Amino acid sequence: MRTETADKLNRVREKALARGVPAAEVERWLAAARPCAVLSSGADGPVVGRFGGPALLPGDAPGIPERQRLIADLDLAALPGDATGLPLPSSGRLLLFARFHAYDLDASGTAVYVPAGIPVEERHPADHRHEPDHGWEGVDLATGEELRLGYDVSLPDNEVLIDPAGHPHAGELRAAWSDVRYEDWGRLGGTRLQIGGYSTDPFGEDDPVTASALRASGDPEGRRASPWARPRPEDWALLAQWNGLIGGFVYWTAARKDLAERRFDRAAVLACFDIH
Repeated sequence: MRTETADKLNRVREKALARGVPAAEVERWLAAARPCAVLSSGADGPVVGRFGGPALLPGDAPGIPERQRLIADLDLAALPGDATGLPLPSSGRLLLFARFHAYDLDASGTAVYVPAGIPVEERHPADHRHEPDHGWEGVDLATGEELRLGYDVSLPDNEVLIDPAGHPHAGELRAAWSDVRYEDWGRLGGTRLQIGGYSTDPFGEDDPVTASALRASGDPEGRRASPWARPRPEDWALLAQWNGLIGGFVYWTAARKDLAERRFDRAAVLACFDIH
């Protein structure tokens, strides 16, 4: 484990112990930690992509769906494999698109993989206008701001993932994690893109990764992957999570086997907003 991620877990440990959580339960909770990368202009690592800017796609690629915006363009060769815990390609680019739906405070979108060496051209969506009451109207998606790498770690903070009987101090543990997470987000500022790890629901209830998996299976009562179990190829994962300055979170999720097979077209995009 890298020093910065070990230090972060130590901060969670200290806060949890200070809240009176037994040491054994704290360690059992921390065992669910998963690596992730947090990309932002405020991170101190190398540049691994850009936020917004023009979409560079192969000439024969389908057009960008109406009103979808390019959120991020990632250079996968610059994104270390051990940073995310995901079976991503070691080269090529990953483009993440999303569209805000004001009527139900949700989002849709796509993930597009462009293999290395493929000629590309600048493409634009069919309609650049913002929808009424656009949830991220104040976020500049045109400048192509650099995204820098930050190694990070995440812990579960979704009620649907946690068995209260097995974790009687889940409330205190989640509060300790929330304190540390928001401290770090405050230092980064601006918008952030998390690759891998657990999702963050602003209400602490649902998990978009679980929701995507159940929707894909067609079984609302299907298997829910445990944070304490080794991920299986068929399990769904958080590909990316965008938040900061947008009044909520946008998630790109996918089955781990689809990521390994470069089937990014099968990714699902959804969101959770709290805009008043």
